[in-house]
This record gives sequence, C-alpha cells and structure tokens, in this order.
Amino acid sequence: MPNQIRYTRNAVTLLAAIAVLTAGCGSRAGDTTAATQSCADTSGPTVKVGAINSLSGGLAVSETVIHDAIVMAVDQINASGGVLGKQLQLISEDGASEPAVFAEKAQKLVNNDCVAAVFGGYTSASRKAMLPTFEEGNALLYYGQQYEGLESSPNIFYSGATTNQQIIPALDYLKSQGVKSLYLVGSDYVFPRTSNAIVKAYAQANGIEIKGEDYVPLDSTNFATIINKIRTAGADAIFNVVVGGSLTSFFREYNSAGLTPDKMPVMSMCVGEEEVRSIGAATLTGQLSSWNYYQTLNTPANNAFVADFKARYGADRVTSDPMESAYAAVQLWKATVDKAKSFAVPEIQQAAGGVSVNAPEGTVTIDGDNHHVTKTARIGKVGNDGLIHEVWASPQPIAPDPFLHGYPWAAGITG
Repeated sequence: MPNQIRYTRNAVTLLAAIAVLTAGCGSRAGDTTAATQSCADTSGPTVKVGAINSLSGGLAVSETVIHDAIVMAVDQINASGGVLGKQLQLISEDGASEPAVFAEKAQKLVNNDCVAAVFGGYTSASRKAMLPTFEEGNALLYYGQQYEGLESSPNIFYSGATTNQQIIPALDYLKSQGVKSLYLVGSDYVFPRTSNAIVKAYAQANGIEIKGEDYVPLDSTNFATIINKIRTAGADAIFNVVVGGSLTSFFREYNSAGLTPDKMPVMSMCVGEEEVRSIGAATLTGQLSSWNYYQTLNTPANNAFVADFKARYGADRVTSDPMESAYAAVQLWKATVDKAKSFAVPEIQQAAGGVSVNAPEGTVTIDGDNHHVTKTARIGKVGNDGLIHEVWASPQPIAPDPFLHGYPWAAGITG
C-alpha cells in the first residue's frame, strides 16, 4: 500500500534500498527486545483497544469501510462476553490519509491512552510511520492490508496478503491463461514499485515480456498518455497497481481508447468491491482482480458476515478483502489473548504461532516466526452485478513468505 518515498526505477537498486529500509524499520522477526514496557492497564472490567483509519482525506473512501468492520468485530466480541471476561473499549483515531498523522495518533494511543492493541493502518507509508512507536513502546499493531512484503516485526501482526499470497498467484493465473507479455502501471509509491520489481523478476524467469512500465502520482487523474502507450505496446494484459481515486480515471481512459477485457485484460491488485461500487460495474465488467476474499464466497462464515454487515450498515453496502482482513485481525487478537490467557505483549507474542480463526475468507493461521497468516489466493472477475466472482482459487491456504525465500528467481530481490 502507498508510501510517499520515491525509489529509482532500477530494480536492483530499488530493492536494495527497500531491503535497507525494512531492515531498519522492523525486519527483526523474533527480536522481542523493546525500549519500554507497554503501559496498558488491563486490571479493570474494561480493556482499551485502538483503531487508526483514514476517516478523512483522499483515502477515506477505502478506509472508512475498514473502520466499520473493526467496530463491528469489537461489538460482536463484547456481545459474546468480551475477552477474558472483559469488555473492550474502542478508541478510534483519524489518520487523515497522512503518514505523519498516523504516527501522531499511534503515539497517542500507545503512550497516552495505553491501549492493549491497535488495529489499522492502510498504506505502507502509514505502517512504516507507526512502526517505531510500536517497537519502542512494546505495543501491538494488527495491520490488515495486503502489502509489498519484505518486512516482519515482533510488534506487528499482518493479516493481509503478502506477495506470495496475491501477486505471484495473479502472475501464475495469467501465465496459465497464455499471457506472454505484460504492461505494468501503478501509482508512484513503494507498493506498486516493489510489486512490479517482483513482477519483472517473475517475468524474466518465466519467459514473459514486459512491454512497458509507468507510474503516476497518487490521486492523479491524467492517464491519456499512459493509456496511449499501453494501447500501442500491444501487451497481452495489464498488471495494474494503481490505487484510490486514480482508478476511476484509469479505467475511464482505458475504455475510451477502445480497450476491452477480451483484447487486453487488466489484472488489478487494488480493485475490490468498494472500488467497483464507486467506479461503476459497467466500467469494470470482465476485469480481473487478485485478492483472498470476495463478498460472493458462499460459506456459512461469510454468509453470516455479509448479513451482519448489511444489517448494521445498510443493505446497499458491500464487503471487500481489505475490510474482511481487518475484521479477521480483531478476531485473531482475541484468539491469541484467549490462548495466552493474558493481554501482555510478550505472552501474546509467544502464544501467537498456530492461532487460527474461521474468518469469512476461510481459515487463517498465524505464522509464529514472521507474524503473517496463511491465506487462500483467489482470482476474481467483475460481474455486471457489481460484485466480483471467483474464477480460480489456490487448493489450500498458502503459507506466508514475505521475503520470498521459497522462490529462487526472487533471490536478487531479498538478498
């Protein structure tokens, strides 16, 4: 997800820079040394927990629904008796779509409000801005969004997809469909640039030609030049890591140029049900997305989740992967506290490995070494009903591999 830091287009230099960045910001899985001890007070009948989401600014359209899911998860836990017999008191903060504000609000929640855990963060920039507060304060952040990988911290639990659970399955699917060339497009920040560096390494190892690569500033609405380049390049498909409000302009220009899913399909990393709803189904019908969850999954857990969400927030609302993984993050924290029989951070860190919940997306299980979770990869296609329908799923949940150690072709990326 977004980070304002610019990186060189050279893949080797880019990824070396990212490796240095993550090494300094939380690549220390298993290192439980912290500068201070959490000030959370869990001795009374209530326990404070925090949420940080952008409720204003350019990312509010994507993050408000995530906050809704966190609120619902906390309310459901309280209704079922709380955690270790204690009711949760949720303190919500607005990150205002700015990493610096996320850092400020994280400090407030950890150091002043003394919460037992925080749920939130959306962009990679927001996560990296908050990370020092959680490590130095020995506090816990449950980060529920898919991201570029190459990070692991003892004070962060990552319930969204890492690279081998979203990007690589998307590439495997395109390859299985006969795609031999790609055009890469993204917003200009760390998630798209890192994602596309991984795509290029995969492509080189799998005989896929990269026809072009372009980036636009966050919230850009000018895609005429890029779409013209894409149209003339003649790639088999587009690998799309454009995010937020820019997606509307991107797909509008794509359609105006006469491109279609039959001629040149778009595989998107950041188009979920909420984005389809805001952009319009007619604009996106037939396009592909790679996620771990869709509203249309027909399982008892998801049917109950969707029904509860709509009953609470309105029949016209939709559920999506980012909000579902945030909802699952709250459930994972509760399950880990239950297993540890403690709200203390060291006990939670020690107990986390192997903790599972039956989330709406399916069973997710925490990896105790890297604090990511197992996830089922799913490729979906946008229907004319405005929903995304699964067309492929991995046979079983995929173990998280944030540093891509299991992929020989990625050795140059992670060092």
